[in-house]
Amino acid sequence: MPASDYDAIIVGAGPVGGYLGRVLTEEGLHVLMLEEHREIGKPFQCAGLVTPSAMNRVDLHNTILSDVWGARIHSPRGRPVEIGQPSIIRTHVVCRKLFDEGCVRQAIAAGATLWLESTLTDAVVDEGGVTVTVNREGQIHKLRTKLLCGADGVHSWTRRHFRFGRPKEFMIGFQAEVTGYEGVPGRLEMFSGEEVAPGLFAWAIPNGETHRIGVWAHPERLGGRSCEMLYDALLTHPLWRDRFANIHETARFCGPLACGLLKRIYKERVVLFGDAAGLCKPTTGGGIGPGFEQVHNLAPRLVKAVLSDNLSESNLKRICKPMEKVRKDQERARILRDLFVSSCDDDELESTFEIFARENVVALINEVGDIEKPVPLGIRLLKDIPEFRRMAVRATWALLTG
Repeated sequence: MPASDYDAIIVGAGPVGGYLGRVLTEEGLHVLMLEEHREIGKPFQCAGLVTPSAMNRVDLHNTILSDVWGARIHSPRGRPVEIGQPSIIRTHVVCRKLFDEGCVRQAIAAGATLWLESTLTDAVVDEGGVTVTVNREGQIHKLRTKLLCGADGVHSWTRRHFRFGRPKEFMIGFQAEVTGYEGVPGRLEMFSGEEVAPGLFAWAIPNGETHRIGVWAHPERLGGRSCEMLYDALLTHPLWRDRFANIHETARFCGPLACGLLKRIYKERVVLFGDAAGLCKPTTGGGIGPGFEQVHNLAPRLVKAVLSDNLSESNLKRICKPMEKVRKDQERARILRDLFVSSCDDDELESTFEIFARENVVALINEVGDIEKPVPLGIRLLKDIPEFRRMAVRATWALLTG
């Protein structure tokens, strides 16, 4: 049986790949992380939100630019709904380069190896392990590993090479970092409506001394427009253009998000993690928290499987079983998102915002709302608010009883 150079090779050294590398190494595995770019943390394509629970797993509080305690959400016709309490931090806004670098540095400090400018060109699974072909700075290397972990993002080479299929949804996003936007410290702004964010929302997120202003949408709802055009529509919208009159752009970012965990994230000696597995939340697009949670849930038994070299598909199925609940929770969250936002036209959204603006509904949102767990709030709204009960008929049985 051919010897293995590494117990595990991780494709992708973003925050999830870095956290996975640290955890596997701390448990005694010999780990190699492969990153296709020259630098960790560049480019990045997300709003840079990290929930407190995810932040506590890596203790990189020095990367926080601002804390977010609430939101002011605008209906298509400008009705504002304010939620949150300054005493409860809902999420952190981080410098993604420093945060990603911090996650990877922790893995290296634990003993993992990092190769930059390294891409997989081939991977073959056999009875004794996986043979991978790596192009590292123009040099070809053949390596053996017991386990191959795909943490290589939305465009995952690993997912495509091993034919895992496609995540349920692909969203497209665009954002700019700006100065000159005047917002309430600790409170993000959200904007809705067909003109600026069909089916989802646009945002202005406090980012230390700057703001991140952006939009994400379903590609099929764009109607020939680009997300950049939606961003321009937000900046010039009659209801909100005064807010953006004095901004100055310092950077622009764009990219897709994969939302909807694959039904199967494992094959013999191969497991997908994070965005590669479609773990982005369908309600916010966030992927760091779910990716960290996946590592936390799977790593202990995955390490035992590597050490015993029991990485058959059937054993990996047992190890990955906790992710089935995650997939179902994501699907419930998607159903709720569609009920309240994505399947609604502007008139329906306006009626929903009128209900959301009521004092008792805001109190319920503040009591039950959790950026990481939207399903309990959605079900409480369907059950407790009479005007929303008609929506329950449109929800699936799995949403209410699963």
